[in-house]
Amino acid sequence: MRIAVECKSPLLQKSLEIFLSKHLSSLKNCDIVVRDVKVLDDERSFYISSSAESDLIKPFSKSQLILALERRYKDMNKGNLHYLNKIYQEDELDDVSGLDFDILQKHIEALTKEYQDSILRAVRAFYEK
Repeated sequence: MRIAVECKSPLLQKSLEIFLSKHLSSLKNCDIVVRDVKVLDDERSFYISSSAESDLIKPFSKSQLILALERRYKDMNKGNLHYLNKIYQEDELDDVSGLDFDILQKHIEALTKEYQDSILRAVRAFYEK
């Protein structure tokens, strides 16, 4: 899956480039173009915004973005299943695509919070001496 990012928002542009770093491609050679402006005449366009008519509604997580792009890619390439299966076997996200990412995201947030609290306790202990 080759993806180009073309956004008016510099913050969204950079975030998407970081999230999709393994899939980035030039606009000319891409399969999907992720945009924050709706483009009707480009079938490769994947529209991200806060509106209900978008392909992905903001805010979103990296996993939600990848899953939505995989679904779009799969829909675009239904006729070429052999090629698609090869791509999905190579993609590391295929192994975890069946997981409930909301549960995973909450678990990661809890672990991050616990780690942050631990660091803060250590810093407070150091400065209270």
